Amino acid sequence: MADEPKTPQLKVVTGEEVVTPIAKPAPFNADKFKSTATPIIANVETLLTALPHYTISQARDFVRLHPDEKKYWSDELCFVNVPIKGSTKDTLHLIVETLAMQYLPSARIQRFRLVLASKPYNVFFLCHVPTRNTDNSWNESNLTACNQAKTRWTQATSRREEGVESYKVDSSRDIDAFDEPKWPTQSIHELIEATFAGHMIETPDHPGLLRLIGAKQRTS
Repeated sequence: MADEPKTPQLKVVTGEEVVTPIAKPAPFNADKFKSTATPIIANVETLLTALPHYTISQARDFVRLHPDEKKYWSDELCFVNVPIKGSTKDTLHLIVETLAMQYLPSARIQRFRLVLASKPYNVFFLCHVPTRNTDNSWNESNLTACNQAKTRWTQATSRREEGVESYKVDSSRDIDAFDEPKWPTQSIHELIEATFAGHMIETPDHPGLLRLIGAKQRTS
């Protein structure tokens, strides 16, 4: 005998029954994305790129020169100023001495050392240190300032307006007026290479040398 169909039952809801509310998501909290790991490589030095370069008097501030002459003072180097199209100032170039002497009058060739230097608060630059005509009053007082700056904050100021052909060399009033520079570990050769990149005359066909001797520039 076939089962008889069941009669649908109606469920009566009373006011006493509680309807479960839909759960709301928790408020967003960015803490779960917080970075807590320490750097993998600590105390990594930021390498210096091209540095400005000028004499100690042109710094117009107190200056320190690196005390290690063997590592951070270059030998005497050869330079020439090259006029640059579109610029009102010539650009200093390094030049191989044999090329300079072969193609240029001696008066156009500059010779001096480059030394890692700093103004207060680690404002680094390469300082031009004279190596020729050191009996000249300007060069003599310049050298005095540079040598003093190895151990003391030193400022060199022209005395020309006073009618004196030399620099006035002053030390900071307090020897610890400024913190010691945090010298970079890059070698003087690396710093010079970065500073003069694109401005090194090493071959006779370098555009800078061609400009100086009045030779026609090659066009590609």
